[in-house]
Amino acid sequence: MTNQDFIIREIKPEDNEQLAIVVREVILEMGAPKTGTAYEDKATDKMFENFDKPTSFYFVVEHKNKIVGGAGIAQLDNFKGTTCELQKMYFLPIARGKGLGSKLIKTCLEKAKTLGFENCYLETMPYMEAARALYKKNGFANLDKPMGNTGHYSCNVWMIKEL
Repeated sequence: MTNQDFIIREIKPEDNEQLAIVVREVILEMGAPKTGTAYEDKATDKMFENFDKPTSFYFVVEHKNKIVGGAGIAQLDNFKGTTCELQKMYFLPIARGKGLGSKLIKTCLEKAKTLGFENCYLETMPYMEAARALYKKNGFANLDKPMGNTGHYSCNVWMIKEL
């Protein structure tokens, strides 16, 4: 299976149901709590609508007409300035280890720059080691405390990257 089998494209309304399943499956697979994470976010079921704003966008990874991952960018909640947040980045096992994570991050950050963002923030969890390694490889640095207020109190690893 090559990267050509995977398509990165902007989200469509009909992707909502499949994408919500991907997000929740990965959260359960990682053993993450359901509370204080995207698992219980109402927005998880309406990703297209949630990211359909002038300062937001979401890309999905499609494989054989099925959604197998995705990531988005939105203005960081409760934070003034030109900082966006990399949000809801999840990949099913079939999409991992193929360089798609870096490709998706690069795609998101390039588009974020065109919207005028200067920094990108993200939150994750300590035991999501592969994700943390991916973010580090793509230039994200650890922070000592959170920025803004995302409501994801179970995510206690905070990172930032200058665009």
